[in-house]
Amino acid sequence: MAAHFGRRLRKGAATTAVAAAAVAALSASQAPGVISEDHGRQTSAGTATSAPEGDGNATGNSPYYTDLPPLNSPAPSPSSSVGTSGSGGRTEGGIPATVLDAYRRAAAELRSSKAGCNLPWQLLAAIGNVESGQARGGQVDADGTTLHPILGPQLDGNGFALIPDTDNGAFDGNSTYDQAVGPMQFIPSTWAWAGRDGNGDGKKDPNNVYDAALAAGHYLCRNGWDLSREADLHSAILSYNNSQDYLNLVLSWMEYYRKGTHSVPDGSGGVPGHRSDDNSGPTTSPSPSQPPRTKPDPKPEKPSDGNGKGDGKGDGKGGSDDGGHDNGGNGDGGTETPDPKPPRPPVPPTQTDLVDHLEDAGTKKLTAMAGDAFTERIGTRAETKAGKSIAKIRVRFTITGDTDATFTDGETVATVATDAKGVALAPALQAGEKTGDFKVTAAVVGRSVKGVDYTATVTARAADTLARTGDTPLSCTPGGEFADQVQVKATYQGAVADKVAATATLIKSAADTTENDKGPYFKDADGKAVRTLSGLQTDAKGLLTLPKLYADDTTGTFLLRITTTGGATLTVELEVAAAADPSASPTPDPTASSLRP
Repeated sequence: MAAHFGRRLRKGAATTAVAAAAVAALSASQAPGVISEDHGRQTSAGTATSAPEGDGNATGNSPYYTDLPPLNSPAPSPSSSVGTSGSGGRTEGGIPATVLDAYRRAAAELRSSKAGCNLPWQLLAAIGNVESGQARGGQVDADGTTLHPILGPQLDGNGFALIPDTDNGAFDGNSTYDQAVGPMQFIPSTWAWAGRDGNGDGKKDPNNVYDAALAAGHYLCRNGWDLSREADLHSAILSYNNSQDYLNLVLSWMEYYRKGTHSVPDGSGGVPGHRSDDNSGPTTSPSPSQPPRTKPDPKPEKPSDGNGKGDGKGDGKGGSDDGGHDNGGNGDGGTETPDPKPPRPPVPPTQTDLVDHLEDAGTKKLTAMAGDAFTERIGTRAETKAGKSIAKIRVRFTITGDTDATFTDGETVATVATDAKGVALAPALQAGEKTGDFKVTAAVVGRSVKGVDYTATVTARAADTLARTGDTPLSCTPGGEFADQVQVKATYQGAVADKVAATATLIKSAADTTENDKGPYFKDADGKAVRTLSGLQTDAKGLLTLPKLYADDTTGTFLLRITTTGGATLTVELEVAAAADPSASPTPDPTASSLRP
C-alpha cells in the first residue's frame, strides 16, 4: 500500500490478473482457479478463498504494492546497490534497521503472550513490504514513527470500499471518509480496537512501526489461529486484505525473507514501484539472467485514410467518424454515439441491513474471582424490528473499563457470527487481578444499531479454610523468642487459595478481638513491637508464613487470629511461661516412707 499523493486512484483489474500469474511462477502455495471478485479483487475456490467471519479486514481492502520478490538470493552482494527503488528493481532483501527491529520485537512478544500462534516475523515483514514498502524504505525516526504520513486513498466507494469516517479524522486527517494509515495500513475503525503500544511510550500510534507491527501481530493471531498450519495462515492473511492475489504475494515475500535477510540503514531501503490500483503490473528486480518485466505495448490504432472512411458508420454530412478516428468531410453530418449503459439493478439488502437491534440472549450474572475464568458466557441475539432472529451477523464484543480482564485468548475485542438462532456467544471471559466492575459492549459490525451492555464483576481472591501446617505447641519464655514461626495453608472449596490477602492480629480474647497491648508481638522494620500485620498474601501453594514472634515479660496464654478475604479464620494459641529451675529439689512425697518394708 503506497502513500496517497492527492490524486484519484483507480483499481486496475489487469494488475491483479498479471500478479496472480506471476506469483504462480514463484510461489509453491497456489490457489485454485478464480471464481469471483470482491471489490475488484479476485478470489478463488478452496478453503482459503475468502476472509473468515470477523471484523472485515485491517486495511479496508485498500490498494497494495504488487512488486514480486527478486529471483536472486536475498543475501547482500558487493555488486548490488542498496536502496534501489521503482521498476529498476530491489536487488537485495535488505530491510531498514528500525523496521526490521520492530518486526522481530513484535514476533518475540507474541511468542510469549500467544505461543500457540507461532507467528514468524517474516510474515510481518512480508505484509509491511506489500502494504507500505517497509515504511517507504525506512523513512522513520529513531522511535519508529514515520517521517511523513503514509495514507491510502479515501474509501469513498469510488473504485474502493465505502467506509465513512469513523475517527473524525484523528488518524487519517479525513473527517468524511476513512483512509488506511501508517506502515501496516490499518483503517481507523480497525485500529480503534486492534491498536497496540509496541514501543512502551504509553500511546497507540498507527504511524509508529513498533505499535503497528505489534498490532498486526495480534491481529493475525486472533481467533485462535496457529500460523504454522497452512489453513490458519491463509485465513489470517486474507483477513488482513481479502484478495487471493494479496495472499499469494504475501506468501511469496514471506518465503523470500525466510531464505535470509539483513538490515540496511533507515531511509536507504528500496520502495516498490507498482500497485494494485494501476495498470503497470507486477515486476521483479532485474538480474543478469532476466530483464525486468514490462507492460506490453498497447494495440496500435487503425490509421485514418484521410477520406472519412474509417471503421465507423456515421450518417451525418460533414460529421466526424469516431469509429475510424477520421476527420474527413465526406460524412453525412451525424456522429455515432454508444448505447447508454443500462441502469444497475438495485442491490438487495444484506443480512446486516436487516438488523434493527441486539438483545440479550439470557446471559446470567457475570462474576468471577480474580485470576479465574468466568463460568457464564455472554449471549447476544440479532433481531429485526419485528423481533425475528437473524443468522450470520457479525457481533463485536468489546471490554472497557479499569480492568485487566480479557477474553480467553488474551484479547479485549472478539467478533463472533450469530448462529442459526441469531445468537452470538462471546468467548469466555478471564478475570485479571484488578477487582471491581467492568463493561462488555455488544455491537453489530458494519451497522449502527442499538447494542447491549453487560456488567461483569471481578471479586478479590478468597479462602474459606485456614489450617496450620504443623502441630508443634508454640511456647516461649518471658522476654524470649518463639522457636517456630506460624505457617498456615489457605484453601477455597478444597483447592489451593493462592494470592489471597490476609491479616494477622494478636487479640485480647476469643470474645474481644481487638488488638492486645501486651504479650507476644512481631517486629517492624525498625525493630519496634507491632501486634497487627496487614497486607499479607498467600503464595502460589496457598501457604502463608508469618514473621518471628517475640514475648515481653507478661506470662500466660495468648491468642493469634489470622483472617483472609472470603471469611476464613484461624486462631492459634501462644504460651508464655517461665522456665523451670533445674537446680530446685523436688518436694518429698510424705507417703513414700510408709510404703517401705
